[in-house]
Amino acid sequence: MDYKEVYQSWLDNPYFDDATKDELKSIAGDDAEIKDRFYADLEFGTAGLRGVIGAGINRMNVYTVRKATQGLANYIISQKGQDKGVAIAFDSRRMSPEFADEAACCLAANGIKAYVFESLRPTPELSFAVRYLGCISGINITASHNPPEYNGYKVYWEDGAQITPPHDKGIMDEVRAVTDYASVKTMSVDDAKAKGLYEKIGANVDDPYMAELKKNVLHPECIEQTAKDLSIVYTPLHGTGNLPVRRVLKELGFEKVYVVPEQELPDGEFPTVSYPNPEAAEAFELALKLAKEKNADLVLATDPDADRL
Repeated sequence: MDYKEVYQSWLDNPYFDDATKDELKSIAGDDAEIKDRFYADLEFGTAGLRGVIGAGINRMNVYTVRKATQGLANYIISQKGQDKGVAIAFDSRRMSPEFADEAACCLAANGIKAYVFESLRPTPELSFAVRYLGCISGINITASHNPPEYNGYKVYWEDGAQITPPHDKGIMDEVRAVTDYASVKTMSVDDAKAKGLYEKIGANVDDPYMAELKKNVLHPECIEQTAKDLSIVYTPLHGTGNLPVRRVLKELGFEKVYVVPEQELPDGEFPTVSYPNPEAAEAFELALKLAKEKNADLVLATDPDADRL
């Protein structure tokens, strides 16, 4: 089918919800927009999915998330790893919690237990959770430092790293093999919980993760000498880093930590910065302003999923 026929099939198929169809009806007559949404499937590569949020096969939505998860579930089952479960984390972006639950419910419908963080967490903690809980895989709903209209879906294997050969090709092949959205298995969160296939995780992973982080301090004697006097300004850029970064700094003894108030709370619209990447100079504008006010010695920033400092 060409892109116009695929577009029409989404409008005609009773599987897709009314909100999705209303969004698609709103672009009727806009051939360029229809083509962009339906000319090809959102590509599942070695980094998983990443795309603009919206309706269509070339967008991040509940249906493309389910399709990717069904492919992952099929691969996990082929590797006889279904009894180990999958850890799932998500960031502050729009639809991230919903996509996390969609992935969990698809896994559960395939007999694979999902361990879902109770609230947003940084990417490195997802990697830790996979290993700490003995999972076969992990899913992180994040588009890292991309603009706010994006979201993404990253897959990790049992070593806690993003998928590498041969698993990357195996998972990609399974995802591509799912051609009928209506064939994807799913169930409600309540049903998944009742079957013991959906479990919320939080402090039971946070605490050992923090303990492991502190073990990786290279020169603890230097921290002991400087922690009380060193003045630090930190910005999480509206992302996942706020609580874990502040916690680890506090537990290491740093007392003078000032968080940029305008960028402290999670907000997937990233209202104070157009490109939430700490490698970009503009991301530091508010932090540097606060640093001057506080006469800070050090300025730190993390990207929205806190895997970039």
